[in-house]
Amino acid sequence: LLIAVGTPLCRACAAPLSHSFVDLGATPLANSSPGPDDLARPDPRYPLHARVCAACFLVQLDEVVTAQAIFSDYAYFSSYSASWVEHARLFCERARERFGLGGDSLVIEVASNDGYLLRHFAEAGVPVLGIEPAATVAAVAEAAGIETLVRFFGRDVARDLAEAGKAADLIVGNNVLAHVPDLNGFVAALAVAVKPEGVISLEFPHLMRLMEQVQFDTIYHEHYSYFSLLALEPVFARHGLRVFDVESLATHGGSLRLTVCRGDSAGHGETAGLAALRAAERDAGLHDLAGYLGFAKRVAAVKQSLLGFREGARGEGKTVAAYGAAAKGNTLLNYCGVGADSIAYVVDASPHKQGRFLPGSRLPIYGPEKLAETRPDYVLILPWNLRDEITASMAHVRDWGGRFVTPIPTTTVLP
Repeated sequence: LLIAVGTPLCRACAAPLSHSFVDLGATPLANSSPGPDDLARPDPRYPLHARVCAACFLVQLDEVVTAQAIFSDYAYFSSYSASWVEHARLFCERARERFGLGGDSLVIEVASNDGYLLRHFAEAGVPVLGIEPAATVAAVAEAAGIETLVRFFGRDVARDLAEAGKAADLIVGNNVLAHVPDLNGFVAALAVAVKPEGVISLEFPHLMRLMEQVQFDTIYHEHYSYFSLLALEPVFARHGLRVFDVESLATHGGSLRLTVCRGDSAGHGETAGLAALRAAERDAGLHDLAGYLGFAKRVAAVKQSLLGFREGARGEGKTVAAYGAAAKGNTLLNYCGVGADSIAYVVDASPHKQGRFLPGSRLPIYGPEKLAETRPDYVLILPWNLRDEITASMAHVRDWGGRFVTPIPTTTVLP
């Protein structure tokens, strides 16, 4: 499960990592929800310490837990977020038009999960292939007719695909780049698996937004890296790739979608948005180590804000439940030391999580109907990035005077 850690080195440029970004202590794996039979044993905890490279400014964790330990048995199913599925549908529709994808094309998605995205291409007659290391999740995609290779994507897989004549016209990687411990190997594999004039679309949370909004709860063991354009462009260039387009997205609290091609491709000119984003990141101080070193104090302030809300609710005799058995919520609760003494339970729409418990805090997970049964005074929205979707679907909470609460960037009781 663990790997040895000596002097940590940057996973992008191999420079020594001597500067702390934020140390969140020892926490359980964020997506390892224990079942009833596991409650007699304490949850294993591992250091959760993000550092920043002074040479290339990549923010990253020490790799203390292997990817195989985290992702081989994974309980996250993308299809249970309606807004995320719609996001995927719109992307597929636009990509088909923009890149002329049809029956003679091939779209490969890395970390394809339960087929939530590829099914939109398949329904339009575009051949697809998913690559997903979690067998339980891949089985759901296969059952839906999405061919899925159950492997970790890397150089070996890319070489096998190329030799089998399965180079891609489009490779999609949504929220996977952060999950890769071998960043250079992964990017090198992308270069092998894409056709000479093919494109690669990668989405990931934007470090600049994480810092602006103090989104420290998106830091957990399966997210090895936290990206800016500044840190990523040299990695792509090192492996013969270049970014030619970028979009800023609202997903996950603020994400980037980079569109990448081979460096010698003549068909993809650089868009104006790249220069604008480079300037925005520079204005935010991402090119200077000093811009990163005050983040830990801001994280501590978020903790105090949540603990202040907890004490206020206790003093008023108010009851609190939570919505969303989300990984980010587990980082938040464990770092802040908030558990079953403060929050009665959590609800989640995924039946794969119901009947289990949050790691560390050990909050029981129920279906959303539990809220109407117990009528809590407050519902703390742990996946705050889905606030609008959750408050709309759970609008009946307000019928009994219940209030919704979000914890990031400071604890706020919504009107």
